[in-house]
Amino acid sequence: MTPSFYDQLPALPRFSDIVELKNFVPAPGDWQVAISDVRGSTRAIAAGRYKEVNMAGAASIVALLNIAAGREIPFVFGGDGATLLLPPDLQGPARAALAGVRAMARREFDLDLRVGFVPVSELRASGAEIMVARMRISEHYDQAVFSGGGLAYAEHLIKDPELGPRYALAEAELTGEADLSGLECRWQDIPSRHGETVSLLVMAAPGSSPREASAVYREVIAQIEAAYGSERDYHPLSISRLKASFNPFQLLAETKLRTPPGPPARLRYLLGIWGMNIAVALYRVSQAARGQRPWWDAYREVVFRTADYKKYDDTLRMIIAGDAAKRERLARYLEGSFQRGRLVYGIHVTDRALMTCLVFERMGRQVHFVDGADGGYALAAKDMKQRLKSLALA
Repeated sequence: MTPSFYDQLPALPRFSDIVELKNFVPAPGDWQVAISDVRGSTRAIAAGRYKEVNMAGAASIVALLNIAAGREIPFVFGGDGATLLLPPDLQGPARAALAGVRAMARREFDLDLRVGFVPVSELRASGAEIMVARMRISEHYDQAVFSGGGLAYAEHLIKDPELGPRYALAEAELTGEADLSGLECRWQDIPSRHGETVSLLVMAAPGSSPREASAVYREVIAQIEAAYGSERDYHPLSISRLKASFNPFQLLAETKLRTPPGPPARLRYLLGIWGMNIAVALYRVSQAARGQRPWWDAYREVVFRTADYKKYDDTLRMIIAGDAAKRERLARYLEGSFQRGRLVYGIHVTDRALMTCLVFERMGRQVHFVDGADGGYALAAKDMKQRLKSLALA
């Protein structure tokens, strides 16, 4: 396999294609899995710091995409961390970049970012596989999807008290400032159109065969659509509700990660965001007065189309807008399937979504990570872990 194997994968046109095993190919054996996650994220979220937790997780992705210099690498955002696949030539630079992200997360947010690397060859030798596919989200963004159990096993190795140090990024590794160009968090939280924003995690029951797991995910997707309707009905974003933030506290997380320490540089950066937002708002009014379609409206459509709100990495992860009755219908199905030993799930409910954005070209290459506010994926994962524990005790 060449370092660009991911670039050569065909893009799947539909989300439902993730249930077909034939659509996945094995990751090259000389690649590595890189995983970052915020230790103690649940406590930080409980203290109201969910935006900082999201930014730390997204920073891992943007730092590695920047060292890839335009070459696509597979990744998945998990709310309080990220998982990426790295070719051999990026593994050294990736260690330095993630050491920089870890140092910045500590310095700016007092968050402890755990970082580890596991060779694909070791996972394969242990009986775990990493299968990769590529799914088309928009003309500006293709999303990586994973199956085979390898990512979950890599996470287990990195978090294991005894085995983890073998794979962990050592504290002594050289640390430089990571390049976080493109990392943005400039939107207000997005209220649900239907009252609720649900963060949902679903995983086929431990021990399921690949074929059994595919059947579970196919059924879950069908049940989501039966409860919530089409993607247009349950999409967590609404173009009309995408509004830029002028709140300095909401903009502070981006400001801290994108500027050197010190009030002068940070004030200049913050004023720059405010100035841009004001200029865009005035330009929108001017264009509308001249009978033109505002650029801002076109940009919000690009953001909507490049939203990363449903993904698959051996766990189905979705952010869904709906009402309580629809959620309760889905929850009844999920709980029944859990009791029958078919799947494990976790849910977190709030009234709005939040976005953390990677914008490399304002009207081009970009992705907008959507999570539930007030904890989202991280608290849904906590809910799912409780069910996994109950299985272990049964």
